[in-house]
Amino acid sequence: MSEFVILVLFGLGVGVLIGTTGMGGGSIMTPLLILVFGIKPTVAIGTDLAYAAVTKTVGGWRHWRQGPVDLKLSFWLGLGSIPAAITGVWMLHFLERIAGDEFDTLVISMLSAALLVTGVAVSWRALSGVDVASRERETIDLQRRHKIAAVVTGALVGFVLGLTSAGSGALIAVSLILLFRLTPHRVVGTDVFHAAILLWAAGIAHFVSGNVDLVMAGSIMVGSIPGVWLGSHLAMRLPPEGLRPALGIVLLGAGLAVLTKAGIAVPPIVIVGVPAVLAVLAWLLHLRRSRIRSREVTIGETV
Repeated sequence: MSEFVILVLFGLGVGVLIGTTGMGGGSIMTPLLILVFGIKPTVAIGTDLAYAAVTKTVGGWRHWRQGPVDLKLSFWLGLGSIPAAITGVWMLHFLERIAGDEFDTLVISMLSAALLVTGVAVSWRALSGVDVASRERETIDLQRRHKIAAVVTGALVGFVLGLTSAGSGALIAVSLILLFRLTPHRVVGTDVFHAAILLWAAGIAHFVSGNVDLVMAGSIMVGSIPGVWLGSHLAMRLPPEGLRPALGIVLLGAGLAVLTKAGIAVPPIVIVGVPAVLAVLAWLLHLRRSRIRSREVTIGETV
């Protein structure tokens, strides 16, 4: 199978994931470019951001048309994330000058750390027994503290994105859930819409720095654009209960695998075992919650 076909298929899969969950773009594609194609880490990061900017723009437009986008919250997130992302790109080149031959290993280690943090955050949200559904809301009346929280959150995520290309979806989504308690569909729409703006800033900065392989980015977009279009359509229909743990499992597996590229001896049993254990836990938790819901429905019908 040719490299072009593989890139298109990877792009299609990641595009669907972005459209349905708002997450998984840089967190999945950058490790694939490094692990599967052996791309230089900085070029993998820049290329990923370039294709993702176009892909999430399509997804953001689709979500905006369908309604689940909080434009005011996106604005305050962007106020912090856009300058921070450009700063992250600058910091990446600063590290390249001072790290020398150890730079690639340093970048891979930072990428792995970002993947593991986002994987843990998403997995915790999916597997925790905390009942946040009853407190979720379609929108939020932004007070000063909410605006400050949005700017700070955006700045932190934007900086990580500029350095590693990871986190624009997963970390923002977790913040929208935990800090602002938006409903899942509102989270996905707002997340994708904000990420589209953020990725253009970071992608252009990387392009100016010479870190973008335009041919590779174009090949990925052949699959990712129809993928995100399809995923955005499915987002309003798919249950988030299955998507969240699946994404968390993938992110943790990718983070552990990328660690091996940094020269850290992670046993294969750990790379495979940790995601497998999480998958089993997610399945058991799903069965338990399904039984609880069934009993509640039965009790309600008998009352």
